[in-house]
Amino acid sequence: MTSGLELTLLLLGSAVLGVVAFRLLHLPPMLGYLAVGVLIGPHALNLADNGASTHALAEFGVVFLMFSIGLEFSLQQLKSMRRLVFGLGLAQVLLTIVATVLVAFLTRTLPPPLHIGWQAALALGGALAMSSTAIVSKLLTERLELESEHGRRIIGILLFQDLAVVPLLILIPSLAKPAEELAMTLAWAGLKAAGVLALLLFFGQKVMRNWFNVVAKRRSQELFMLNLLLVTLGAAAITERAGLSMALGAFVAGMLISETQYKHQVEEDIKPFRDVLLGLFFITIGMLLNLRLVLENWWLVLFLLAVPVLLKFALIALLAKAFGSSDGVAMRTGLALAQAGEFGFVLLNLASDSRLIDPYLIQLVLASMVLSMLAAPFVIANMDKIAMKVASNEWMLQSLQLTQLASRTMAAQKHVIIAGFGRSGQSLATLLSEEKLPWYALDLDPERVQEAHAAGANVSYGDAGRREALIAAGINRASALVITFADTRLALKVLHLVHELAPKLPVIVRAHDDTELDVLKKAGATEVVPEALESSLMLASHALVVMGVPLRRVVHRVQAARDERYATLRGFFPGAGDLADDHEHSYVRLHSVTLREGAGAVGRCVAELELDEVGAEITALRRGNERIEPSGATELRAGDVVVLRGTGSAVTRAEGRLLR
Repeated sequence: MTSGLELTLLLLGSAVLGVVAFRLLHLPPMLGYLAVGVLIGPHALNLADNGASTHALAEFGVVFLMFSIGLEFSLQQLKSMRRLVFGLGLAQVLLTIVATVLVAFLTRTLPPPLHIGWQAALALGGALAMSSTAIVSKLLTERLELESEHGRRIIGILLFQDLAVVPLLILIPSLAKPAEELAMTLAWAGLKAAGVLALLLFFGQKVMRNWFNVVAKRRSQELFMLNLLLVTLGAAAITERAGLSMALGAFVAGMLISETQYKHQVEEDIKPFRDVLLGLFFITIGMLLNLRLVLENWWLVLFLLAVPVLLKFALIALLAKAFGSSDGVAMRTGLALAQAGEFGFVLLNLASDSRLIDPYLIQLVLASMVLSMLAAPFVIANMDKIAMKVASNEWMLQSLQLTQLASRTMAAQKHVIIAGFGRSGQSLATLLSEEKLPWYALDLDPERVQEAHAAGANVSYGDAGRREALIAAGINRASALVITFADTRLALKVLHLVHELAPKLPVIVRAHDDTELDVLKKAGATEVVPEALESSLMLASHALVVMGVPLRRVVHRVQAARDERYATLRGFFPGAGDLADDHEHSYVRLHSVTLREGAGAVGRCVAELELDEVGAEITALRRGNERIEPSGATELRAGDVVVLRGTGSAVTRAEGRLLR
C-alpha cells in the first residue's frame, strides 16, 4: 500500500519521463501520459492502482478541460462558422452514433460480451464520434493549415464535438436506468439541466462580471487565482449536487467568464492546473488498459481499430463532399478526424462507471482508441500525399492552381514575392504599390485570397513552403522575397528552397524576437526583422520625441541601431516570465552585477578580464549616480554596478569571472 506522497512522486516522475520521451519523438504529450499509465498500471508493472484518490484528481482534470472549452465558446465564432459547426459537425456526430447503433443491431447474434444493447451502442457511438482536439489543432497549427479550406472544416467539426460532449455527459448516466424508467429519468435530467443552466446563465452572467470586477480591483494575483479556482469548482459542485456531471458546471462557468474582459487572463492562469490534472487523467486512462487481454485478442483490437477509423474517415469525407468540398479537401478532413479523441475517453469512462458496457469490451475499445491516436500524427503528416494519390481530381486541381499562379506572374520581372498576405503582408504591398514597385503575394487563407483578388490585389492561393509554388510565383525573376509570418520553422523551410532555387535572391524574414535572428541569418536570410525589437525602437523613438529630443537625432539613433543589425538592442533584463520560457538559454540577456570589496575585478581594467572569451561584454557601468560608457582601459572599482550582455550561460560565466 503506497502512501499519498509516494503515489504522487511516482505519478509525477513517470509523467515527466514519459512526456520527455514522446517530445523527443515529436509526438503529443497526451500519448506519453497514456503510455505511462499503461506501464505503471495494475495490468503491467503494478506500481500504482486506479484508486479513489487518483480517480478524484483525474476527474478534476476533466473539469478544468471543460472549463477551458467553455472559455473558448464564442457565440460570434459559432455564428461565423454556423454552417460548418451545426451543419457538418452535427451531421458527423449524429451519423456516427446512428451507425454504431446500427452495427450493434446487425451484430446481435454475437456472444454477449460483443453484442451490446442500443443504450450501450449509443454511449459507445458518442465516444467514437469524438476526435482529438489537442492532437489535430496542434498539428494543423504547426503546418499553418488552420485557415486552409480543410482546416476550417476540421475546426468546425471539432468545435461541435466539444459542444456535443455536454448533452452526452447528461445522457449516458441516464441510459443505465431500467427501460421503464428511462423516459422519466431523461426528462428529469433534462429539466434539472435546464434549471441549473438557466440559473447559471441568466443570473450568473451579471453576478460573475461584477464579482470578478470586485476581485480584480484588489490587485492581488493570489486572490485572483483563488477566486478562479473557487468559481470553477463551485460551479462543478452545483451541477454535481443537481445530479449532473461536474464537467457540465465547469463548462458553464467557462462560458460565463468568456463574456467578460478577464477571459485571456483566466486562460493563462488556469492552464497549469488544466494541463497537469489532465495529464493525470490520461495516466488513469492508461491504467485501465489490460495489455495481457489486448495481446490475447490482438486480432479483435485491430478489427476494432480498423473498422471505426475507416468508417469514420469515409463518413466525414462523404459529408464534407456533400457540403461542397473538393475531393482533396474532403479526404484531408476525413483523414485528420478519423482517430479517437480525449473526450472519447471521458465518455467511455462514464459508460464504464455506469456499467453500460462490459469491461472486456471496454478494454478492447480502449486499446483501439489509443492506437488510433498514436497513428494520428503520422496520418496527418502524410495526408497531402494520400489525397494526391487517391483523389482523382486533386492532382489536376493542384496543377490548375499552380498554372493560374504561373500565368498571373508570367509577365512579372524584378517583382517582390510576399509570402503571407495577412496584415503585415498587406501593409507591405500598399507601400510597394505607392512606390510603383511590382509585387505578388501567396497566402493559404482561401477567403482572404478570394476577397483580395476580387479587389484587384495580386494574390493567389499558394504555399510558399512548396517548391512548385515558388517556381510558379517566378522566384527566378523576382528581386526579393519577404516572409511576413513569424513562424521560424516554416521560414527555415522557405529559406532552404530559396537557397536551392535562387541562392542570390535577397530574403527578408519577420521573426518574433532576436532569439531566432542568428538561426535565420545562418539559413540564408538577408535581413531578419524581430517584432519585439522593432516595437522597442518605435516606442523609444516616440518617447524621445515627446521628451523634446530633436526628430533628426531620434531618426539617426534608430537608423544607427538598425545599421548595427540590432546589436545594441539585442539583450534585455529578463523577468520571471521570460526565464520560464523554453528558449531562455538562447536569449541575449542583460544582467547587472554589483562589485563588492574583494571582488576579483576590482582594480582591474575591462580589457584584462577578457570577457569576450566567455561570449559576454560589459555594455554599461554605473558608479554612484554617474553612468559611464566603459572602454577597455576603464578601471573597475568597488561599488560599481556592471551591466553584462550575453546568453544566459555566457553571463553566468562572466559574472563568476568578475566576482571570484
